[in-house]
Order: sequence, then C-alpha cells, then structure tokens
Amino acid sequence: MSEFDAAAAPARTFRTTSAGGLAGGSFPLRLYAKARALGTWDPSAIDLARDAGDWARMSEHERDSILRVTALFQAGEESVTLDLLPLIETIALEGRLEEELFLTAFLWEEGKHTVFFRRVLDEVCGADDDLHGFHTPSYRKVFYEELPAALGALRGDRSPAAQVRAAVTYTLIVEGVLAETGYHSYGQALARRGLLPGLREGLALVKRDESRHIAYGVHLISRLVAADPALWEVVEERMAELLPAALGVVEESFASYEVTPFGVEVADIVAFAVQQHGKRLARIERARDGGPAEDEIEPQE
Repeated sequence: MSEFDAAAAPARTFRTTSAGGLAGGSFPLRLYAKARALGTWDPSAIDLARDAGDWARMSEHERDSILRVTALFQAGEESVTLDLLPLIETIALEGRLEEELFLTAFLWEEGKHTVFFRRVLDEVCGADDDLHGFHTPSYRKVFYEELPAALGALRGDRSPAAQVRAAVTYTLIVEGVLAETGYHSYGQALARRGLLPGLREGLALVKRDESRHIAYGVHLISRLVAADPALWEVVEERMAELLPAALGVVEESFASYEVTPFGVEVADIVAFAVQQHGKRLARIERARDGGPAEDEIEPQE
C-alpha cells in the first residue's frame, strides 16, 4: 500500500485536467489574454522628469488642482486594491476558474496603479504631507464606507444579490463613474495644454486597465441578472443609493475653484460619465431580457 492512500483522500477534481479543460473562448479568458498582453507596463519605467519641470512652472492654483486630483486617484487605487479580495474568494469558491484567472490580473493591476500615483505625488508634486484633507464628504462616503462595506459583506454573504451590490459599487460606480471619468477628463485637459506627459501616459495606461475591470464587472452583473432577472431591481436600487455620492465627489472637488483649472468643465465630466454608464446599464438590461451572452462590452485596446 502506498504512503498516500488515494481512497482516503477527499474527492477533488481539477478543471484543467478534466474533460474540456478551460473555456478558451469565454469572455473572462479573453479579458485575461488582454491583461497578459496589455497590462504588463511598469509604473517605474514612466519618465516623470519633464512633469517635475512643468510642475515647477505651474501657478499655485494649478498645482493645487493636480495635487487634489492625484490625492483622490491615489487613495481610490489603494482602496480598490484593499477591497477586491472578498470578490476573488467568492468567485474562486464557486469554481469559476476562468473568472478567477482574470481577477488575479485585476488585483495586480490595481496594485500597480497605486504605485504609479504615489510616484507622481513623490517625484512630481513633492507631496510628503498628509493628504486626507482632500477627501470630501462624498468621497469618504464612497471609499471609506460603501466600497469596503459592499465588498466586505461577501465574507458572510456570497449570495447573487450580495455579488451584484458589490460589483455595482466597485465597477459601475467607483471605476465607471469616478475613476474612468476622472482619468479621461484630466488626461484630455492636460493634453490640450501639453503638460505633464508622464502623468498623461500613466493615466492612459491606467484607463486601459480599468476598461477591462469594468468590462468584467458588467459581465459578472449580466451573468447574475440573466440567471435571475429579479436582480435587476438590486442593480437599480444600488445605483440610486450611490449615484448621488459619486456625482457629489465631482461637484465637491471643484467647489473651491471660482475658475476650474486647465479648462476642465464639470458638465463635460458628468456628460461623459452618464454616457459610459448608460451603455453599461443597457448591456445589463439586455441580459435581464434574455439578450445574447456573447453581447459583451469590449474594453479598449
């Protein structure tokens, strides 16, 4: 008898050595392939030398704006890095290996974004003071309360409804309404002035990563809603709870400026967010109504 008695071992199988293997054409594995191909940029390799020179020539008003926005980006990226783990564990425990594989890249990319924005604060802004003062009441509502609570709830409740609440909070609100919109708006505004090329390069790369994260979140919510159309009500309820705070982050961030810096217009930010958000909600609504599973929102290349 061998030292290891196979008959006494708990029954277990592995997807990758079972008949059929991985679902190679599935949307999560397509996202994982894109993450492997496009997500391997190094935040330490981005040249910030010219950015430091641009910073030195900016007005106090402009420097305050960049510091404020970067402080919001920084804490937001750290927050999503900290809060993602319960969702990964939930997906793993359900045996959804293709989704878990993508989520390993998802978490790695969030950590990478955290490192990039800290470089900007250190090497461009010279910010060694406490920056929590830039976190407005609406920002604190989203990142201090709602995000950790929604994701943390999955540790005790892995129901489809809890997953929907977590995914709406993380991907539709935090990444879709706030992060993606902020990166797009500030990237464009700085490009019009030809300023901070290193920051703009990083913003474009971060935004490309985030587009995959949002695409996964839409896929996850759509899968859950397709299986139980009643969960559409959870999507709507969660959006109604969080959208005022998300828009409040934008409004409060610009409230201290009589003239918005770098030509950024709050109305343009809100319009972009509403447009992107509308497309994603329409995809989820089609899933509720029995739309085709292959009708996915592809991330940017």
